[in-house]
Amino acid sequence: YDLSWIYSCSLIMKRLFGLCPSLSVLRKTSSSTINRMTLRNFLKRNFSFSASLGVASQHRLLLSQILRKLENGSLSANDAEKRILQSIDTKTTKTPNEKILESFANLDHNRPIRTGFPEVIFAAGKTPQQIATILDDMAGHVNQLITNKYRDNSIKISTSQKAILATRVDPKLFQEVSNISLTNGQITYHQMANIISMKASALIKEEDTIAANENNNKISGSVTAGHIVVACAGTTDLSVAEEAAVTLEAAGCVVDRIYDVGVAGLHRIIHALPRLRHDDVDSIIVCAGMDGALPSVVGGLVDVPVIAVPTSVGYGASLGGMSAMLTMLNSCAPGVGVVNIDNGFGGAALAFKCIQKTRQNK
Repeated sequence: YDLSWIYSCSLIMKRLFGLCPSLSVLRKTSSSTINRMTLRNFLKRNFSFSASLGVASQHRLLLSQILRKLENGSLSANDAEKRILQSIDTKTTKTPNEKILESFANLDHNRPIRTGFPEVIFAAGKTPQQIATILDDMAGHVNQLITNKYRDNSIKISTSQKAILATRVDPKLFQEVSNISLTNGQITYHQMANIISMKASALIKEEDTIAANENNNKISGSVTAGHIVVACAGTTDLSVAEEAAVTLEAAGCVVDRIYDVGVAGLHRIIHALPRLRHDDVDSIIVCAGMDGALPSVVGGLVDVPVIAVPTSVGYGASLGGMSAMLTMLNSCAPGVGVVNIDNGFGGAALAFKCIQKTRQNK
């Protein structure tokens, strides 16, 4: 088989699936041809990966059939290429809403598969119509994933793949977004976190079915993605802490909130030690402004990763959170990681990714 044609085929798969298949085996091949076993392994690896992305089963099966006919010699390379290109033309027919979306956004629907955490809308600076259009497209993608899952049992969908969030949404912006009609799901506003969450319509139906079955004692509780404590030093840090907490809950985590336990009253964090050291806790996020000392205190008392989130709370010399961030970066407690100022979402993503491998192996 001609190596250049297989490489071209991989680029076609990129257009179909939104990914670039691994070509490490092909790049290491010194000759200009590939034997049947190499091609078979290549197909197996990439089709199993495409299945996990929730690609519509008919497109995945079509491409599989074409390439396997190429492998066994019943189809020429030219004919195979024509058939694949025809399937792309069918798949990439876009609706008017998709064309509008492409004028200002290029969504990364496959990010949770690739990185373990979904793409989230940073709403600041975007218009209400842009936010609503992106949210609706994300929900449409989740609807398609769920539809595909029922057609093909091999497709697995994690809770994080179903999460649809927009951060930094103030009440006025939410009101404007809520006045725009959405077709693929329902939105909820988390005011303290300044977050809009959206639940895809297919997910709502699925959860209603699960709830009905649970009432009949047919289904047990689902497995969580992790147990994470979110702590903050003062009440004024709440918006950042809630941004982290709501994000984690959307990704399927159990969140234990421990608020207003700053070092000015050290007894408060000491009283919270049983919750911080609980066997179920996988990671701890600590949000603090002012002197930013709380993450170091917590880091010296627990045996799980601590994610420090500096906030912009403080008087003049706090320099909008710079003082807290520098304190956290200079922490002498081991196992403390630091994200950007007021970045509750970033702290949530880091904590989530820290624990996923451990959780998967349990």
